[in-house]
Amino acid sequence: MKLAMLNDRIVPVESLDPIYFDRGIYFGDGVYEVLRSYHGRLFALDDHLARFARSLAEVRITSVDIDQVRSRVERAFATSGLTDAKIYFHVTRGSAPRNHVWNADLEPNFFLTVSEVPDDSRDKAEGITVSTHPDWRWKRCDIKSLNLLANVLARQDAAEKGCGEAILVDEAGLITEGAGSGFFAILGRNLHTAPLSANILPSITRKFVIQAARNLGMEVVEQCLTPQQAAAADELFIVVTTKDIVPVVKFDDAVIGNGKPGPQTAALIAEFRKSTCSHLSA
Repeated sequence: MKLAMLNDRIVPVESLDPIYFDRGIYFGDGVYEVLRSYHGRLFALDDHLARFARSLAEVRITSVDIDQVRSRVERAFATSGLTDAKIYFHVTRGSAPRNHVWNADLEPNFFLTVSEVPDDSRDKAEGITVSTHPDWRWKRCDIKSLNLLANVLARQDAAEKGCGEAILVDEAGLITEGAGSGFFAILGRNLHTAPLSANILPSITRKFVIQAARNLGMEVVEQCLTPQQAAAADELFIVVTTKDIVPVVKFDDAVIGNGKPGPQTAALIAEFRKSTCSHLSA
């Protein structure tokens, strides 16, 4: 008889729910997506679904109907009754006995949650502090994979230092992005951020922030910075799906500007909010 142990309880393997054999648990073998709503309408749903479809294709998870995913997202959001909601969903390759090699006939597992977007007004008004951390992530961060242990360790390190985010630094000494965010620096009228590559998630919020900057006449420079360059910037901010743009007022031990959110970041926040209106789903 094959046995399993759940905490202190021993049971036959055959009696277990298949979810215990989810390859997402064993291997992080899946991809996920997070989007939000404003005032009762989903933001940039098409962009998020396109990125999700790309992630699925990159890790060779097939048999997922994106139109069905769209329907599930819209139905769950409507049922929630929330106006400003965070929608998280993931797909794993499926459930099977532990084996690195998968069977082609596995049926993917889908999971989704809807929750209220937390109030971030204080972070926007006062800014946050961030700390640097080595970038230990895998080499395909352009895929929104469930493999997030390196991100978790970096965020925990930042939290234990009293910081709101960890800014990742690669082996070349260059900033890639935040552990759970995109990272931007303002030097003069130039907006700096790392170029998209295998080490950078193609953030949907990043896309709209860059457009907002261009609307304001800023020059966008897609170039990696060192921590020393970031610490000397006029303004810094991170971008997160559920928080939009969050000013950074302290980078490691360096105070940014006068230690308060800067005027150009404030202008970008306002311009970003204006741009959301044209990308809300009915």
